[in-house]
Amino acid sequence: MKILITGSEGFIGKNLIAELRATTDHIIYEYDQSTPESYLDDYCKDANFVYHLAGVNRPKNNDEFMEGNFGFTSVLLEKLKHYNNKCPIMISSSIQASLDNPYGKSKKAGEDLLLNYSKDNDVPVLIYRFPNIFGKWSRPNYNSAVATFCHNISREIPLQVNDRNTEMTLLYIDDLVAELKRALVGDQNIVGEYCEVSLTYKVTLGEIVDLLHSFHESRLERSIPNLSDGFTKKLYSTYLSFLPQNQFSYELKMNKDDRGSFTEFIRTPDRGQVSINISKPGITKGNHWHHTKNEKFLVVSGKGVIRFRNIHSKEIIEYHVSEEKLEVVDIPVGYTHNIENTGNKEMVTIMWVNEPFNPEEPDTYYLEV
Repeated sequence: MKILITGSEGFIGKNLIAELRATTDHIIYEYDQSTPESYLDDYCKDANFVYHLAGVNRPKNNDEFMEGNFGFTSVLLEKLKHYNNKCPIMISSSIQASLDNPYGKSKKAGEDLLLNYSKDNDVPVLIYRFPNIFGKWSRPNYNSAVATFCHNISREIPLQVNDRNTEMTLLYIDDLVAELKRALVGDQNIVGEYCEVSLTYKVTLGEIVDLLHSFHESRLERSIPNLSDGFTKKLYSTYLSFLPQNQFSYELKMNKDDRGSFTEFIRTPDRGQVSINISKPGITKGNHWHHTKNEKFLVVSGKGVIRFRNIHSKEIIEYHVSEEKLEVVDIPVGYTHNIENTGNKEMVTIMWVNEPFNPEEPDTYYLEV
């Protein structure tokens, strides 16, 4: 298909184009403010589908709302009509189209123009009234409050939140793009006269700010938040996309001694902790057991042997492990255990434990295997 996307350099446009280019062979006609106007004629002549995403959010004066959200729509439809192109047209409107403000009025005018064009020319149109959208490549102080919050908190810039109890309806950009891809093949979600993305989130400003602050703290604490909730998972991905480019990495504390080192990599509130253990040749570590704490060992470099013994038995069980065959060894509760480097180079072991280390309740008891 040949697909015309207006507003191609905008938040939605960038995400939609990236997805279409990555997953389809469609020909994409990108049109934005910097595109020569003459290109629009060729695009309108050839297009099999139009995503009309161009619009004005934050103009210098209110007159630009109508000019950008109604005026350009008129130009677009006139060109399509001139070339007798009856391809489907999708337009990005806003939930504010039902409100009596300059932005809402301009969006409603664009909707009405498209509906009349549809009736007069027998052209299928898809009108989406989007709520607040968040996700990667959004612009702070322009696209949404979430973008501004992510930008400021990641840079420790103070926020001003007038009412923490203000509730927002949020739509994640990837969910929006998935809906637009379905609309391309006639599988849009129609509700009355409009189309919509069914998956949205109602969240207060206070909840958003608290989550974002917790994400900021989690990097300082070398932890990852609980991502079982869909909104938290998507907001966390969005937050990371706003990190300053010189802050993508952070150091870990390596606990070193003459045996090697032990470094905590990731802590989670619900999925335990991951650490990296480095042992020098001939070194044995461990010789302890746990009541409830359980672990998984994965040797990724070097070779060694993991030994177990039920604390009520004298029988020793051995598992030989190496980088030649990656395998996970479970460390059962009630078994004292150790791991010995039997190679001639440092042995690197990834260790997972079902709960973050708590020095006040370590659940770790020394006992030779």
